[in-house]
Amino acid sequence: MKLIVNIPVYNEEKSLGETIRVIRKSFSDDFYTQGEGKIITEKLIQIVDDGSTDRSAEVARQEGVDLIISYKPNRRLAYSFKRAVESSLENDADFMVNIDADLQFNPYDIPKLLSPILKGKADMVIANRFGEKKAKNIPWLRENLNKFAANIIGFFLNYKTNDLTCGFRAHNRETLLRFNLTNVHFTYTQETIIDAIGKNLKLFWVPIDVTYFDNREAKITKSIYKFISNSTKIILKAVRDVRPMKFFGIPGLFIIFLSLISFAIFLYNYLPELNVTRYRNYLLFGIASFLIGLQFVVFALVADMVKSSRQLTEELMYQWKKDKYSKK
Repeated sequence: MKLIVNIPVYNEEKSLGETIRVIRKSFSDDFYTQGEGKIITEKLIQIVDDGSTDRSAEVARQEGVDLIISYKPNRRLAYSFKRAVESSLENDADFMVNIDADLQFNPYDIPKLLSPILKGKADMVIANRFGEKKAKNIPWLRENLNKFAANIIGFFLNYKTNDLTCGFRAHNRETLLRFNLTNVHFTYTQETIIDAIGKNLKLFWVPIDVTYFDNREAKITKSIYKFISNSTKIILKAVRDVRPMKFFGIPGLFIIFLSLISFAIFLYNYLPELNVTRYRNYLLFGIASFLIGLQFVVFALVADMVKSSRQLTEELMYQWKKDKYSKK
């Protein structure tokens, strides 16, 4: 079986060489020679150079990286991940591990991510920076925003989620074939988790050690406002597509419930006096909120039908990709 370790790269010439060497050295770990990883007979390193303006691609070539994808201009992390998935499938990967280029994550932890997949417990394993091994020096705001988003998504999807934005993760071939990335302008981390849950793939989170370097620059966005804004859009769109009945239905039923309360208050005050004028605001609010809530319920039903159509299309895409990327 074949493992491809993918490294997304954007101006990483200073750390990339060492990262490649550590990953290659980690392949001699007991996990691969004596443990569960013995079935992985071929291990390749792949980099996706996302429009770097430094010598990142040259460093990769000097280090003898097996697969190098390079393009210009910079097209952001989601597009980079999409290219990584396509290349991994084209090169007959059974597993793809994604890891950063700056040694923020320890390549010797790759077996921790692969183990649940090899045991059949998971299709996709994500490193958890907020578990028992809490990340060092992680910004407080980023940590708590991540936890908040995980709780919201967990509620809508009825699935226990943890770290949503960690890029250190492992996938089996089935997961790679199932992915259909629609957003390629920002990041892929939240969307792929929601998409995988919606397709009934098994997800697993593994606590790992990770260090946030003091001088580390965010590659996705340097503005926390843009990060929140873009992430919110991605999460809302993904949840809308995966759980439309909940996404539209819950707000709709809540608004209808408010309208019923308003009607009840109106009737309670109107019936003894039979005077509409004094209490018409309750009546008007009840009518307006009932109609708005009803619209949301209709949206939920229509969106659910669209979801069924989309699932059929995605199944056709899956079969097409299975044929296209059938192993040689």
